[in-house]
This record gives sequence, C-alpha cells and structure tokens, in this order.
Amino acid sequence: MEFSGKTAWITGASSGIGAALARELAERGVQIILSGRDERRLEEVAGDCGETLVLPFDVRDDDALAKATTRAIGWKDGVDLAFANAGVSQRSRAVRTDMSVYRDLIAIDLTAQIAFSQGLIGHMTERGSGALAFISSIAGKVGVPLRTGYSAVKFGLAGYADALRAELSQTGVGVHVIYPGSVATAVAKNAMLGDGSARGRSDKAIDEGIPADEAAKEMLDAIAAGEREIIVARGPEKQMGELRRTPEQLFDQMAAMVASGYMDRLEGEE
Repeated sequence: MEFSGKTAWITGASSGIGAALARELAERGVQIILSGRDERRLEEVAGDCGETLVLPFDVRDDDALAKATTRAIGWKDGVDLAFANAGVSQRSRAVRTDMSVYRDLIAIDLTAQIAFSQGLIGHMTERGSGALAFISSIAGKVGVPLRTGYSAVKFGLAGYADALRAELSQTGVGVHVIYPGSVATAVAKNAMLGDGSARGRSDKAIDEGIPADEAAKEMLDAIAAGEREIIVARGPEKQMGELRRTPEQLFDQMAAMVASGYMDRLEGEE
C-alpha cells in the first residue's frame, strides 16, 4: 500500500499505539480520522497530525458508531485504511475475576471492533480497495496468565479477521492482524482488575517495552509490504509469536477456496 494521499481512521487514537500510528501516518502524507472517548486528548493528537477529523464516541455505542462511520466515509471521499485499535487489557487471576469483567472485555475488545469493521467492509468492497488492520496482541497468539479474558478476545479478533480476509480475498480489500508484544504505553496502568476497576499502575515489562513510535513505524512498514500477520515484539515475546505464526500457505489455501466458489457452494447447501 502507498500511504500518501490516503485517508486513515483510527480508534483508540487518544494515546498509546493509536496516537503513535496517527502521528506516523501523518508523516507519511495521510489524512487522519481520530476516534476515542476523550475529545480533549484527541484534539491534542490532532495538533500533531495536520489535516484531521476528530470523531469522539464510545465504541460500544452502536448509534454513535453508525453516525461516525457516515461522517468518516463522507469526509474525504472514503476511508482507505482503518485501524481497529480501541481496547482495554486485564490483570487478574481467573478465579478472582467477576464475569462482568469478561463481558466488558468482550464488548470493548471484540464486539466493538467487529462492529467497526462491519461498518466499513461494504464501503471498501464497493470501491474495490482499502485495508483493515486489527490490533490483536501476543496474548492473542499465546494464552498469558492474568489475561484470560484479554487473551480470549484477542484470539477471537484474530479469528474474525482471518476469516474475513479469506472472504474478501477477491475484492481488493486487504486485512492485516497486528500482534504487539510489550509496547511502552498506559495499557497496564489502565488494565482491568478482577472487580472491573483500573489497575492504576504500570509494570516493568511495559515500561521497558518498545517505544510506541517505533512500534507504529514497524506496523506501517509491514502493512505497506502487504504482510497479513504482523508480529511487533522483542525477545521471548517475539519468539512466542513466531512459534505461533500462521503459515502463509494456509492463508493462500483459504483464499483459493473462496476463489473456487467455496462460499457459494456452502450457501447453496443451506
């Protein structure tokens, strides 16, 4: 993908990876749409990004998402690249975690990201171009202790994206799944404890993680190169991700099944 002149929409753009992606995309000549709940912080990021549109909303609000999607598509003749990045992490033992925490993680990190994508795939397929990028996690490749719910939703998001990629393989729309390891953001501080409250403190692995701007550059370089599965991690985390990397031939096999009429035959059997 050539970025210059394109329009990108990023959720969870007020800080961390989302804000870093926005700034790096702006450096590459991209017009940016910024979404998140905190309008003030979005405006601060917008100040670094040139031509931007700020669309604050809660990703769990379906009506607000629908209105934001209409505005985003109409702003600059369409959305070329969309990052499903909004989310929250977890730091709690399963035995001490209330079911409400699992339901919140599913709503924020999985259902809302699927809804964001669903609002754009028709637009992109009609144009015959575009790309969707889903921010999963190394915890979406390997189950990580204290993150049972977070791992579950990040695995689920990758599953949705992989299936969607196969369905869209003949449309000109690309689908990328990004698996960050420890990136120096507020993700650990904002993580949910077992009772649903915010953890309120970071941890050494995150504080010493990849700087967010470096991670963003790596992600965008991989998207530009057409990589479907993008692992952005260091040390043992990278090794874990690479051990669980999906072989490229499996992606190709699924795309070939779609091209051969696999979906049409299945639908005809219903």
